Amino acid sequence: MLQVSEIRKQREHFISALSKRGFDANSIFDEVIQTDDLRRATQAELDDTLAQSNKLSKEIGILYKNGEVQKANLIKEKTGQLKETSKHLTEKLNSTIEKLIDLLNTIPNIPHDLVPAGSDENDNEEVFREGTIPELTDEALPHWELAKKYDIIDFELGVKITGAGFPVYKGKGAQLQRALITYFLDKNIKAGYTEYQVPLMVNADSGYGTGQLPDKEGQMYHVTGDDLYLIPTAEVPVTNIFRKDILKEDDLPVKCTGYTPCFRREAGSYGAHVRGLNRLHQFDKVEIVHIEHPNKSYEALNTMVDHVKEILRELKLPYRILRLCGGDLGFTSALTYDFEVFSTAQDRWLEISSVSNFETFQANRLKLRFKDNDGKIQLAHTLNGSSLALPRVLAGILENYQTKDGINIPEVLIPYCGFDRI
Repeated sequence: MLQVSEIRKQREHFISALSKRGFDANSIFDEVIQTDDLRRATQAELDDTLAQSNKLSKEIGILYKNGEVQKANLIKEKTGQLKETSKHLTEKLNSTIEKLIDLLNTIPNIPHDLVPAGSDENDNEEVFREGTIPELTDEALPHWELAKKYDIIDFELGVKITGAGFPVYKGKGAQLQRALITYFLDKNIKAGYTEYQVPLMVNADSGYGTGQLPDKEGQMYHVTGDDLYLIPTAEVPVTNIFRKDILKEDDLPVKCTGYTPCFRREAGSYGAHVRGLNRLHQFDKVEIVHIEHPNKSYEALNTMVDHVKEILRELKLPYRILRLCGGDLGFTSALTYDFEVFSTAQDRWLEISSVSNFETFQANRLKLRFKDNDGKIQLAHTLNGSSLALPRVLAGILENYQTKDGINIPEVLIPYCGFDRI
């Protein structure tokens, strides 16, 4: 959520930057400032009314003490009027603050200067590409057919148990999945991240803090009886560990990692682009989260990008990095890099990670602050990334490592799997 003070100071810059998203901020900024002016005026009037009431209350006490009961009772009538006025002003102030927050909740984060203008994924910029795309035979199969051929993932059984988008991993498929999770966590821990095991359900305050609510409410599974939400990513519970905290500058950066299943109610569609592991309602992911000093967050973002690069190099998967344009940028993000692995059998790129800097957008919602070495309290910057989302990584391994005799296992995973071939 943007800060009103920053909107006032950088209004024209914000309007220009938000136009990259196709978001016209001019009229809503007018309404935000008008509402904030009303909030300020109401707060000042309320403070003045309460000050008068307190002053008169002290006078009443003195008058009663001196035996001037009649005079005290006259003033007491006036304090009663002031109490009614303060009650009305408090209600007005609360409704004004609520309206202001509702307005701010409709405004997405300000894109970084590096974000290209554009309306959708076709306008994203490729900034890096690495790896050799393998040449497969004409008999090469997409991963959903390989899964059935080698009996390692059962999509139909998942439909029987739950529904579409909930696959069952079997035998060496389950072992390979577990190997990837452990390998990702080990890489993150070695890079200085602290591992967390977190709840898979969060309350509404947590969903609001990281920006999933109210923006993506329809994409989250809602446990209505307890008003809890199944997490769409470990970013939500891990970042909320620090909600309402005031850290010390010397504590920064805070680096966290965690593995969780993730749950997403995505709109149904059909075709090869969503078949098999390409789009699921439940999937596994290992996440990395940074809490950073504002002056160092973009250096941290580059470090996170390099970290994901190293993992993909070790897996020896061909990949590319895209800088997302304004129209494809997430609501809470200031700058996002998407990683995509090339699936040779499907002849297409599959997104397997997003690494984002949210600057103060999430921190303002979370009230996540730090005290600098001069004693000043300010909002931290938050960042997160997938390292990695498993379904499409697994799809890329199955398809790119297939041979006529089976599926080879990436060398770096063999110690984790205990086998080198399916």
